[in-house]
Amino acid sequence: MEKKGILAVSFGTSFEETRARTIDAIERDLAEAFPERDLYRAWTSRRIIKKLEEEKGIHCDTVSEALERMREDGITDVLVQPTHMLYGLENQRMMEELKRCVEQFSVLRIGKPLLACRRDKEALMDAVLEVFAVLRKEEMLALMGHGSPHIPEGLYEELEQILKNRGRDNICVGTVEYEPGFDGVLCMAEERRPEKILLAPLMIVAGEHALNDMAGEEPDSWKSRLEERGFQTRCILKGLGEYSQVRRLFVEHARASEVLRRGGRQ
Repeated sequence: MEKKGILAVSFGTSFEETRARTIDAIERDLAEAFPERDLYRAWTSRRIIKKLEEEKGIHCDTVSEALERMREDGITDVLVQPTHMLYGLENQRMMEELKRCVEQFSVLRIGKPLLACRRDKEALMDAVLEVFAVLRKEEMLALMGHGSPHIPEGLYEELEQILKNRGRDNICVGTVEYEPGFDGVLCMAEERRPEKILLAPLMIVAGEHALNDMAGEEPDSWKSRLEERGFQTRCILKGLGEYSQVRRLFVEHARASEVLRRGGRQ
């Protein structure tokens, strides 16, 4: 008899409260959308897995460990849905582990990350506009993405352009690790001189980057650098995973999952 499971694959976080509101919430929505499948979890950040084990004695499976657990439980039909933002390094590592294990199951299906195509980008920006519908013209919203050298050039600029195409020229997108960085945020702030600047993470989890690099009290945080120049700020410490509009996109990707063929082809 065929037994089905769904594996939610996340980067992971060591912040328990935000994990409960984001990763856990996405997993609950996936479980509700696929009641015929048993839910399993895996994280791709070895650093966070190690940190949780050393500091709190909590173990979270890697992708390979979770797949082995599913195999031992008799799961034969696997649906994998990553909660990654992009086809970045973490998603690549996940795919490598999946390809090594594909022969162990009769069916192994994979859903796409949040921003897999132009339609996904538009859907996410529409969700952002719905979440921040109360943003006034006199205010400004700065979204902090993570950034990565493993993503297509111009991705974050494309997201910002989508917002402008929707008539929202008071929202900008920057990243904490790579380009576009904080300079674009500051440039828009200086040009518009808004009454208030809202800062929010464009990340699934509001973790270390959101708490420290965006909203921290250190002089190099986005909040401190803006306030130093006389701007009033308000930090919204909610990851994208907290919004039902965004979680719904992951469920849609899981429903549109594609079979990973023998030999690693989708």
